Amino acid sequence: MCSPTLPPYVMLWHVDAHAIFEDPNSLKQVPCPHIHDPAEKYLSLVIPAFNEEYRLPGALDETINYLKHRAAKDKSFTYEVVIVDDGSSDATKQVAFDFVKKYTVDNVRVILLGRNQGKGEAIRKGMLHSRGELLLMLDADGATKVTDLEKLENQIHAVARKEFCLGESAASDSSFRISDIPLAAFGSRAHLEEKALATRKWYRNFLMKGFHLVVLLTAGSGIRDTQCGFKMFTRAAARKLFTNIRLKRQV
Repeated sequence: MCSPTLPPYVMLWHVDAHAIFEDPNSLKQVPCPHIHDPAEKYLSLVIPAFNEEYRLPGALDETINYLKHRAAKDKSFTYEVVIVDDGSSDATKQVAFDFVKKYTVDNVRVILLGRNQGKGEAIRKGMLHSRGELLLMLDADGATKVTDLEKLENQIHAVARKEFCLGESAASDSSFRISDIPLAAFGSRAHLEEKALATRKWYRNFLMKGFHLVVLLTAGSGIRDTQCGFKMFTRAAARKLFTNIRLKRQV
């Protein structure tokens, strides 16, 4: 199962039936979580990466600095960053492993898909092996500021209190677990649409408007931007969604 071409501190070998995490500092195996297991962290950040050796370091530095700063202010805030290398042909996995060694296997983990399977599959695998009550997918290019996750997080908690009749004190109640409520919040770039329309070719705008019409007819008017790579799910929502995805890109 182990490939001799991989570095000696590979964190995870992954096939559909088996997954093993390894601590690159102690070389001891770490139990690999699954989405059906109880949450062990408050927040998981899943980052799919394909040939991102140059953009990934800056995005990870910004992300981890934010997470460390927030954890220092709130001891109950626990987190992990799960990097999914989608069969990169550059040094993406080496960059990711360096962050694991620096911040420990408890805070940063790497999943190797072995061969390129597409962004959707990379996100699915990351979600299936995350430990958070809340799970956020975000792109490796740092296009969205990591601090914006608080907007999605606050919206999920607000809807949980309102729609599920949870009082204001529920969030501080030790028996309250946001992970048990199936909710999702999507980031949106709809406010940038006017600027984008002015710079795109006419045929791209035509295709975009056609796609928006399909989304409107199938998903309703509540979602204005389905393609933004910045989405947050509760553990219950991720369990329902990502365990039921069956289609994979053919390669």
